[in-house]
Amino acid sequence: MLVEKKKVKAAEIPTSSLADIAFLLLIFFLVTTTIDVDKGIGLVLPPKGETIEIKKTNITNLLVNAEGKVMIGDEVVDIIMIKSIIQSKLAQNPKLIVSVKTDANTKYRYYIQVLDQLKQARATRISIAEPER
Repeated sequence: MLVEKKKVKAAEIPTSSLADIAFLLLIFFLVTTTIDVDKGIGLVLPPKGETIEIKKTNITNLLVNAEGKVMIGDEVVDIIMIKSIIQSKLAQNPKLIVSVKTDANTKYRYYIQVLDQLKQARATRISIAEPER
């Protein structure tokens, strides 16, 4: 008596629909992914070449050094104090222009923090001076 051996069929994974599944996953992730776009600093700049003579009493100088120390007029203040100081100066003089000047090595985060404080103080007239080299 001869016993026949059964041939063992090799296990296969069907790959015919693999491309369809990959395509559907690709479409799904493309549709559901959101891309954040950096908007930058929202400032309205005047046209180039426009210069206007302004009284010294209507200008407050705000200097930021490379270490992030801020000087308003002749007084060194913390960045957090800018809002209250500028608000009180704006209450005294609504035509006040804040001139912001930085050092060439000032970190960008200090510059942004200063601009945020000015925005919170509702300072609408801001002059950005060229950094010192």
